[in-house]
Amino acid sequence: MNITVIFFLGMIIALVGVIPPGLLNMTAAKISLKEGHVRGIMFSVGVCVVVFLQTYIAAMFARYLTNHQDVVEVLQRVALVIFILITVYYLLIAKATSATEIDPQSKSKHSRFFHGMFLSAINVFPIPYQAYMTITLASFGWLEFNRTMIISYVSGAVSGTFVMLYVYIFFFDKMKNNNLTSQKNMNYIIGTITGIIAIVTLINVLREL
Repeated sequence: MNITVIFFLGMIIALVGVIPPGLLNMTAAKISLKEGHVRGIMFSVGVCVVVFLQTYIAAMFARYLTNHQDVVEVLQRVALVIFILITVYYLLIAKATSATEIDPQSKSKHSRFFHGMFLSAINVFPIPYQAYMTITLASFGWLEFNRTMIISYVSGAVSGTFVMLYVYIFFFDKMKNNNLTSQKNMNYIIGTITGIIAIVTLINVLREL
């Protein structure tokens, strides 16, 4: 199949994966609201750097991951612990410190870039998701596991992720005068989302025991 089509398939699949409100897109929106568009975009770029690596790894080892469920189970358990800790932070710790004003200039563009890389790195869900999708595309004969097609697919996935993060930044900027986007409520939203993800992950882990 044409690499341009593969690029757009990768973009669409990534868009679908990032559409639901999650830790990365909500954090990008929060940073943009508090510190400006530039830092929100730098955070998003950091996210996309790791997404590139995650998607590439998922594509290269798709068959291995789908044939070795034990690897996916380990990733699920690690993710469960991480999301529980993040939930506790945003619902309890961040709540207690939300009244403290933070200097918008206190964090550099580079720190937000690495912040994006860190949060994206601990979000391991794109790996099994992209592994499944690449295997599905390959089963339809749309994707071949050669370097050109893999790079095209991965580039599309990165582009789709960035576009959806920017959509969240733009959307919340338009709503910045709404109470929904206040510091306290943004913490509640992120904490609730990560809490739901942790619960869903726990259910999946328990089902596999």
